[in-house]
Amino acid sequence: MTSRRFLITGGAGFIGSNLARALLEAGDRVRVFDDFSTGRTVNLDELDVELVTGSLVDPEATARAVAGCDVVFHEGAIPSVARSVAQPVASHEANATGTLNVLLAARDADVERVVYASSSSVYGNATVQPVHEELPTRPISPYGVSKLVGERYLQAFHESYGLPTVSLRYFNVFGPRQDPRAEYAAVIPRFIAATLADEPVTIFGDGEQVRDFTYVGDVVSANLLAAVAPEGAWGGAFNVAYGQRHSINELIGAVHALIPGEHPAPVHDPPRPGDVRTSQADATRARELLGFEPEGSFEDGLRTTVAWFAQLRDAGGL
Repeated sequence: MTSRRFLITGGAGFIGSNLARALLEAGDRVRVFDDFSTGRTVNLDELDVELVTGSLVDPEATARAVAGCDVVFHEGAIPSVARSVAQPVASHEANATGTLNVLLAARDADVERVVYASSSSVYGNATVQPVHEELPTRPISPYGVSKLVGERYLQAFHESYGLPTVSLRYFNVFGPRQDPRAEYAAVIPRFIAATLADEPVTIFGDGEQVRDFTYVGDVVSANLLAAVAPEGAWGGAFNVAYGQRHSINELIGAVHALIPGEHPAPVHDPPRPGDVRTSQADATRARELLGFEPEGSFEDGLRTTVAWFAQLRDAGGL
């Protein structure tokens, strides 16, 4: 049986490279499309992938990357709420216009499916928790808006052109290969790296904001399920998360408990514009229509992630 070819936009990034590994282990062929503005070559080390270097905002480069692929996993984006507040135009171009370019290329190349990495940020400060997909979407950051625009384009391309699409709303993904040193690094890799270096962690605000942290292995599983989901899921959006609540202060305690030693007290900076106070998912729809059943847990994922970063530090790579 001939293996299928999958394109991963942003495949040199954190989630994309983990997805690439899973596909390769299944015997599939993987093409990665990345401009390395946030992705890293080290994430592709020892991976037998076809690499196409280019930008999502370049329609011709995007079309070349999509050509000949069966399924597109669209992970490419400029991430970070904080970065979008500082650079809203760049976020819009990469995340909204880039997604439109991917969809145009997918339509013209007759691909079987486009699976899109959306975000919990589309909900904004929802008054109902946990959030479900029937709630109004009211993003409060340019990043959230750009991700919602992408979702709407996927829905429109399914309705207008019959292109099978699925949007996955990720909730605070963490795990190995996440960059802790990036200017707008996510909270878990930042906390782990700081603690391993005996440095204080920085909290934006009082630390009582709540997140639904989701291990990358389960996010990869959700993508693989979305790639084969039945027609009832096409054009839809689905929460991908554990449905749990963890405050930032609780997260610090959990990280400190996994790393031996005396740890400096946290440093508090002002809250960041665009950050929501509470984010918790109801993933019922993903379970019912995609068959999504997380195999891991927050605690297991955090333990694995800390061990991975500790090994990286010991090897001189952190």
